[in-house]
Amino acid sequence: MQWGSIVAVFFVVWWLCFVAVLPIGSHSHHETGETLVRGADPGSPVAPRFLQKALLATGLAIVFTGLLLWGLTNETLMAYWNR
Repeated sequence: MQWGSIVAVFFVVWWLCFVAVLPIGSHSHHETGETLVRGADPGSPVAPRFLQKALLATGLAIVFTGLLLWGLTNETLMAYWNR
């Protein structure tokens, strides 16, 4: 597989992981009972922690992309599926 394809697969897998990780540990202003700034959405998260979630998504994307590439290049696995 070419490097451009690997980067494209990683990018897609990273976004899927990031979207899956976003709701973990999030609490809205409505749930915590904190006061809102005028015009703010009551469902917005109090502390979104985007950096930690991006790092977690990166780790998961590395693992999932590695597993996907291993599965696509493993001759034994491919022979099993092609019988």
